[in-house]
Amino acid sequence: MLRYLLGFILCAGSAIAGAQQFPDKSITLVVPFSPGGTSDVTARPLAQAMASNLGKSIIVENRAGAGGAIGMAHASKAKPDGYTLLMALPSISIIPASDRVTGRKSLYSQSDLKPIARITADPTLFVVNANSPWKTLDDFVQSAKKEPGTISYSSSGIYGTTHVAMEMFAQAAGIKLLHVPYPGGGQQVMAVVSQEVQATPQALAPLQQHIKAGKLRALAVWGSERLSTLPDVPSMKELGYDVEFQLWTGMFAPAGTPDDVIKRLRDSVREAVRSPAFVSTLDSMQTPIQYLDADEFEKFLTIDSNRLEASVVKMGKL
Repeated sequence: MLRYLLGFILCAGSAIAGAQQFPDKSITLVVPFSPGGTSDVTARPLAQAMASNLGKSIIVENRAGAGGAIGMAHASKAKPDGYTLLMALPSISIIPASDRVTGRKSLYSQSDLKPIARITADPTLFVVNANSPWKTLDDFVQSAKKEPGTISYSSSGIYGTTHVAMEMFAQAAGIKLLHVPYPGGGQQVMAVVSQEVQATPQALAPLQQHIKAGKLRALAVWGSERLSTLPDVPSMKELGYDVEFQLWTGMFAPAGTPDDVIKRLRDSVREAVRSPAFVSTLDSMQTPIQYLDADEFEKFLTIDSNRLEASVVKMGKL
């Protein structure tokens, strides 16, 4: 009996020691898109804030490709020890749904990743080049109806986050657009600035400098309300299109990561999003912090995933 008791005490002591020791080396935060997009510009200041309270560096690693699937698959297959994390977008739900629709073998399953926290949740903006002829969303829709399949827009890839957002709008408006994929948000935005394509759906953060500089024009925001930062830009629902899309960012760890490590990471994220440096950085990007801890984030994911999957099924096999 004494032997078993001593064994239990030693195991418990090891678990406590493990929690206290984590992290004892640098952590990699995978961003499954190229630099400059929503997940990237959120991940970098968050990594700095977390590094401050964890006492170890957090290296942001961009692994772009396949609408985010390459990076998410890489993170899902990493050793579940807390040293490889993922900063994801709604495409974490969209990609497995699209794989089911197309009959492709999925590179990962959403169940392969454990939610730690949601960081932001931006309503998506619909923008065009400021030199375009479209001053309103109705102008754009009328042009698209006259020339179906010729007006181009940039996205993160087939069934990628911004692809689904734009197709939700196109379905509601009864129009057909030309989809041009790019590996990351920064490139999607610059494609409109340079007039390689004519429109894009993005969060405000990577757009705001170009809107302020007069290079891009915002025609609408996905959602039911206008943004306080752009009060003159109407919402999709206000204009009669029953579509809503939030471009959220969230942190995940590989499934099977020990609970004590997950708790340490949750505590670190919670502290980081409240830090003056992180709040100031996101304020400067006009990106609202919409933090949800793991339990609430998981509930949100269930609702959001079901809604996005329904949209992907409606899109069908492309």
